[in-house]
Amino acid sequence: MAFTGNFMPTSFKVEILKGVHNFSTGSGQTFKLAMYNNSASFTAATTAYTTTNEVAASGSYTAGGGTLTKVTPISSGTTAFTDFADISFTTATITAYGAMIYNDTATGNPAVAILDFGGAKTSTSGTFTIIFPAATATGAIIRIA
Repeated sequence: MAFTGNFMPTSFKVEILKGVHNFSTGSGQTFKLAMYNNSASFTAATTAYTTTNEVAASGSYTAGGGTLTKVTPISSGTTAFTDFADISFTTATITAYGAMIYNDTATGNPAVAILDFGGAKTSTSGTFTIIFPAATATGAIIRIA
């Protein structure tokens, strides 16, 4: 299996400290979610979006994936976090095993997070929806504790 859990690439952690990523709503950068088949291979050393093994365009899913709607970064206790609104691709025939969130605005389309779907997820001429966890200190997709 190509996907081995959810993680943030090491390059993303360094880029946060360099100010490469701006998650602010309104004035921030554009982040996208691209989906991949089971032949995709991502590790902590993954640095950027790639078209290799991305699922084929279908319905409203196009190459490069879909644009994510950001949730304003906040903190709770000692944890800072941000999240995204759920995203759907309509009239799509897709089988995906995982996804990559990446910064479509920054040079080189740097990777932000790798998401493991835990197996094949499929839609057939229907709606493929990614449901993000709650935007909380223990649930948000991007957390710095």
